[in-house]
Amino acid sequence: MITVHHLGVSQSERVVWLCEELEIPYTLRRYDRDPSTRLAPAEYKALHPMGIAPVITDGEVVLAESGAILEYLMARYGGGRVSVGPEQRNFPDYLFWFHFANGTLMPSEMGSMIANFLKLKEGNPIIAMLNSRSERAFALVEKRLTDATYFAGNNFSAADIMMLFPLTTMRAFVQKDLTAFPHIKAYLKRIGARPAYQRAMQKGDPGMAPKLD
Repeated sequence: MITVHHLGVSQSERVVWLCEELEIPYTLRRYDRDPSTRLAPAEYKALHPMGIAPVITDGEVVLAESGAILEYLMARYGGGRVSVGPEQRNFPDYLFWFHFANGTLMPSEMGSMIANFLKLKEGNPIIAMLNSRSERAFALVEKRLTDATYFAGNNFSAADIMMLFPLTTMRAFVQKDLTAFPHIKAYLKRIGARPAYQRAMQKGDPGMAPKLD
């Protein structure tokens, strides 16, 4: 039995959501953040040498990193669902957006969060660089969702599961006004209507309203 070790309000929501989309039998174990530091508790950090979320256990397998976990679960249990194979024309789009989420968009928003913690002021060249990078990233996302219903094309895929966190829950840490991005907002409403997403968020973070607007 797969156990999803879910740290509240974290990227591990992706793993819960994938399990719900694929209807994989799994055990969900929830961990609350430390109320003072807002970091993972010691019990969670002990799961993996990096001490980060998410983590799953599957028999003797202990695996971290959300992208790696999604690929593992799809390869082992997915049966081709929500993934795009190399023989399909939209495979490059699927790969790009699957990896853009944590390769570009998340580091950009994490950098902004750290800058806020350090109380860097407007006009600081680091702030200017981070803002420019974030603006380019969101403009690219808006353009993609103008041209396609989902990130990999016409059909929902794991690229959407990877991309949603920086567009939604990450905004609990770094404020982002989506007024200028109508296609992103319309996309979030489409995703929010998915029963598997609704189940995942209710199970993983029952006290949090998803940031879908």
